[in-house]
Amino acid sequence: MSDLWDNPMGLTGFEFVEFASPTPCFLEPVFEKLGFKKIAKHRSKEVFLYRQGDINFIVNNEPGSAASYFAAEHGPSACGMAFRVKDSHKAYARALSLGAQPIDIPTGPMELRLPAIRGIGGAPLYLIDRFEEGKSIYDVDFEFFEGVGRQPKGVGLTCIDHLTHNVYRGRMSYWADFYERLFNFKEIRYFDIKGEYTGLTSKAMSAPDGKIRIPLNEESSKGSGQIEEFLMQFNGEGIQHIALYTDDLVTTIDQLKEAGVPFMVPPPATYYEMLGERLPMHGEPVGELQARGILLDGSTTDGDKRLLLQIFSGTLLGPVFFEFIQRKGDEGFGEGNFKALFESIERDQVRRGVLQVEAR
Repeated sequence: MSDLWDNPMGLTGFEFVEFASPTPCFLEPVFEKLGFKKIAKHRSKEVFLYRQGDINFIVNNEPGSAASYFAAEHGPSACGMAFRVKDSHKAYARALSLGAQPIDIPTGPMELRLPAIRGIGGAPLYLIDRFEEGKSIYDVDFEFFEGVGRQPKGVGLTCIDHLTHNVYRGRMSYWADFYERLFNFKEIRYFDIKGEYTGLTSKAMSAPDGKIRIPLNEESSKGSGQIEEFLMQFNGEGIQHIALYTDDLVTTIDQLKEAGVPFMVPPPATYYEMLGERLPMHGEPVGELQARGILLDGSTTDGDKRLLLQIFSGTLLGPVFFEFIQRKGDEGFGEGNFKALFESIERDQVRRGVLQVEAR
C-alpha cells in the first residue's frame, strides 16, 4: 500500500490471533482443515501455536484464563489479537497515556510479560516487539515439536490480510476513534450496503504501515439483519471474520473444499454473467471462478487492470467465519462484491428462518 503516513506506535503488521472455546478440542480440527499445523506448546500452559505461512494462530485452552472466560461468554471465538510494534514498552506507555485500558495477563516464572490493552469486546490487544525468527515470543515461551517444520505451507495461505469487527449500531465511530487515537489508523473505505431486506454500513480502517486493516461493520437503520444476528449469537461485539491471503486462490480453495471446509451460499449465476459488463477485459477464467463461488472485483478502466478475488467460508466458530483473498493490484475490500455477498447472506438467513419474509 502506497502513501503511508506517520506511524507513532511503530506498527508493522499482525503478530497473531488468539482463539478459545468452551468445548475442549473444538478448535483443533477447524484449524487443521484450514491447513494450519500445530508446531509448538507453551512451556507451562495449555496454549498451542498453530502456523501456516506467516500466520500465527494461538489456541488457548488454559483453564481459568482470561481466554477461557471470554469463551464461556462468547463461545468458540477469536479472543484476542496482537500487533507487531517497534518497541512494545514505548507503544504500551503511549497507549495508556491516550486513554487505553490496561489488561494484566498473568505469567509464570521465566515467562515474557506481554503488554496488552482492552480491545474489541474486551478482548486483549497485545503489543509485540519480539517476532524475529530465533528471538520471538515463541522461542522464549514455547517448546517446538520435533520433526515439525516451523513454516508449514498448508494450503498456501501466507498472511492475515484484514480482520473485521462487528459492532453495535452507533458504535462504529467509537471504534474508529479508538484506532485513530491510539494507533493513527485512517479511514480508507466507507460502504453503505443495502440488501433487499436489511443493510449495513462499513468503515474500513488501515494502520499507517498498510499491513493492519480493520473494517468496522454496524447494522443500518433499515432493519435487523446479519450484524444484529452476529451480535446476538456472539453475545456482544467482536471479531466477525479473519481474511487470509493466498497467491493462488483457486488452488487454495480446491484444497480447502477437499478438506471439508464449508463455504457461504454462492452468488446467483447472473453475478458471473455480468462480470464482463462490470469488469471488461478482466481476463479471469469465469468458469473456474463460478465453479468455486469465487467473487471478482476491482477495476479495468483505462487499461489499468487491478483485481481482487475473494470467497468466504461458512461460519466455523459460532458466527465467526474466514475470508480467503488474492489481490492482483487492487487494495480494496471487494466493495463491488459487497452487495452480492450481502444478498447471499440474506438468502441464507431466509433459508434458515432467521429472516422472516412476507410472501409476494
